[in-house]
Amino acid sequence: MKMNLLGASGLAVSEIGLGCMSLAKAGTAADAIVHRALDLGVNFFDTADLYERGASEERLARALGGRRGDVVIATKAGNRWRAGGAGWDWDPSPSHLRGAVEASLRRLRTDYIDLYQLHGGTIDDPIDDVIATFEALRRAGKIRAWGISSIRPNVIREYAARSSIASVMMQYSVLDRRPEEQALPLLRDRGISVIVRGPVAKGLLAGKPAHADLGHDRERVAAVQQVLGDASAAAGRTPAQSALRFALAAPAVATVIPGASSLAQLQDNVAAAASNPLGAGEADALRAAAPAQHYTVHR
Repeated sequence: MKMNLLGASGLAVSEIGLGCMSLAKAGTAADAIVHRALDLGVNFFDTADLYERGASEERLARALGGRRGDVVIATKAGNRWRAGGAGWDWDPSPSHLRGAVEASLRRLRTDYIDLYQLHGGTIDDPIDDVIATFEALRRAGKIRAWGISSIRPNVIREYAARSSIASVMMQYSVLDRRPEEQALPLLRDRGISVIVRGPVAKGLLAGKPAHADLGHDRERVAAVQQVLGDASAAAGRTPAQSALRFALAAPAVATVIPGASSLAQLQDNVAAAASNPLGAGEADALRAAAPAQHYTVHR
């Protein structure tokens, strides 16, 4: 499986990673999914302290066992659970981030995190303090590189201009092409890698029945599914594989992180890395079927 670098960090990641939020749905199969992913060449695993109140990190650490050195672990911080567990609040303060990294290190059973990500962010955050905190964690050896997880163009612009982030995680798919307007070109030009989440649009691009989503009505989603299905059949790919190839084709994208709640789903996703890239005609047809939208806020 082809490996790409996250920015200038030196972290080499597989084109297809594994988003670990969905491991909870896998139940007792979670360990088997992680083990099989490793066997198939997946080396990038993304989780967050928010997922399952940290249990996702613990689940990943247990499944990796003695293979910590073979993988790139990414996790995220910035959300604080409320007392009693009734939701969470955004907290990008240095004190919270310093405490959060120590808690994630314990749950992940490791003494360093490969990629530590700010799990959201607003333009009103104390951005200079956030940057200083992540850089201090990197100098201390707690983390190897850092990035942000954001779909907000104004936030992405600020971090790209003012910091040494290695990556930005964002939602991007055939059905959500908003990053094409500003974020993807900016990050390509700055040498900052993109980690794509949501590449199969919650399963709509992988066989789930059409319904209105991501600003498209049900008829539009169904039309996209038809074009995707026809193109995939002609190219010998599954629809999910074509959706992953679409996201990987963007120049700034280093890796995509679909979730997998079964071994079959995992193997289908990973096989996308060895499938033929989308031809120009396929990509054009998909873009025509789902015209690009634009962010109306956070610009």
